[in-house]
Amino acid sequence: MTQADLAQGSRATDSQTHHSNGESNNRFVVVDSILANRGYDKAELIGVLQDIQEVYHYLPEELLTYVAIALRMKPATVFGVATFYAQFSLEPKGKYVIKVCDGTACHVKNSEAIRKALRKKLKLSDNKFTTPDRMFTLEVVRCLGACSIAPVMVINDQVHPKLTPEAACLIVDALIERELNATIENEGNDRASEAAASVEGGAR
Repeated sequence: MTQADLAQGSRATDSQTHHSNGESNNRFVVVDSILANRGYDKAELIGVLQDIQEVYHYLPEELLTYVAIALRMKPATVFGVATFYAQFSLEPKGKYVIKVCDGTACHVKNSEAIRKALRKKLKLSDNKFTTPDRMFTLEVVRCLGACSIAPVMVINDQVHPKLTPEAACLIVDALIERELNATIENEGNDRASEAAASVEGGAR
């Protein structure tokens, strides 16, 4: 079965995809690489889904269908695995996933105040967990297994111990500033490249 056949089958099954053909095709290429690295092995399904989520921060439905076709599995089986394990998300998540622990030790040390402060700062609510720009997702977890350094917050794989609401907000501020500086730097590089291309073109 060729890549084109897989892409066509997936697109026919998922008529609600919100991405352009170019973007979708690129996603299929990425997933093809992941599947190849996993040997197109059905037994590696969870690993495949973990790899996809690491790239996109969630599991797009069209890619779940694509994986099912590629591994010759029923789509219901793949979707069943994706929805059974708490580690997987079918909803888009931010670049930075903030997990505030609300286990017993953290709760006693006022982790709820940390959550409320972050929710206010990021303008989120009980029904809105991800910022519109998909930069941050705020989650509350039962226990992170770090009771000795409570209250704890984890952003992606970085653990932040013994937090206060103020400290948590400062950490988010630093990430926002980092992203802003990166954007400015990238825009500057783009303008420099365009200027160099224009000069080169004029020289010809």
